[in-house]
Amino acid sequence: MSAQPLRLGVNIDHVATLRNARGGAYPDPVRAALMAEAAGANGITAHLREDRRHIIDADIARLMDAIRIPLNFEMAATAEMQAIALRYRPHAVCIVPEKREERTTEGGLDVAGDDNRLSDFIAPLREAGSRVSLFIGHDPRQIEASARIGAAVVELHTGHYCDLHAEGRIAERDEELRHLMAGAALAHELGLEVHMGHGLTYETVQPVAAVPEVVELNIGHFLISESVFLGLTPAIAEMRRLMDEARCAFA
Repeated sequence: MSAQPLRLGVNIDHVATLRNARGGAYPDPVRAALMAEAAGANGITAHLREDRRHIIDADIARLMDAIRIPLNFEMAATAEMQAIALRYRPHAVCIVPEKREERTTEGGLDVAGDDNRLSDFIAPLREAGSRVSLFIGHDPRQIEASARIGAAVVELHTGHYCDLHAEGRIAERDEELRHLMAGAALAHELGLEVHMGHGLTYETVQPVAAVPEVVELNIGHFLISESVFLGLTPAIAEMRRLMDEARCAFA
């Protein structure tokens, strides 16, 4: 198959983390979103956690008013978050697992083990016009369950692949990449749009960007970290360059 166009979604959560460290108004995640839009991002991702550790409710309202590119609203499958998503009706809603004690999202949803509840949970979001994405691992059971309950998109968790790379476990990293590729192929075959994200860096993005079924990468913490040294616009531009180079090489 020919590779699909590749979009970049920029997650601005950790601009809000830095703001919240002092309890003030700066740096402003909405300003970061607008800069990312100007730098060529195709979408903005923001995760409103139950504990509001970074993004807060007012950020979602301001993002909906300010940006012209799609908002991907990450959230847990709770009644509170469903009500917020139905109030704002963002372009996309990405359902993620969430635990208060975790530093970041540690794994994918167990869609296969919770399919009845998740099916009921996403139905009103779909009816409201939001594209529903499920953040999952590459296990075929989870991909098949995601298709069965009516999700439009799956985002495959690349965190383990990135961790293996950072630890120098190259053979295991390459095996994990093969599993991600197989998962992407299965999801595409089942009619799901395929995204990937979590932990991607300049060093790890190109093999993922070259997977032909993938149409969107969502990257946040690394870009915000690099922006400390490079500035946000150059950091995004370099990620965009690497993604495009990998996709062109595949074509």
